[in-house]
Amino acid sequence: MEHYINEIIRPKIQGDGGEILFDSQNGDKVTVIMQGECSKCLILDRCIKWIQDMIKKDLNQDVTVIPIRKKPFFWDT
Repeated sequence: MEHYINEIIRPKIQGDGGEILFDSQNGDKVTVIMQGECSKCLILDRCIKWIQDMIKKDLNQDVTVIPIRKKPFFWDT
């Protein structure tokens, strides 16, 4: 799953100014860190649904993707 997120999904997300990093997998739950434009995106839920659909199509796995939005450190000041 980590390879799929990093090598297949990540370049597509980066194309829109976002960033996705695999964090962990626990059974059918996959946790990812969303950065860049994704950290403030209002329609992130649509992207997460698309990622789940891609995983189902390409890997034949039903998973729930849990996004963690991570703002750049300089937004905290």
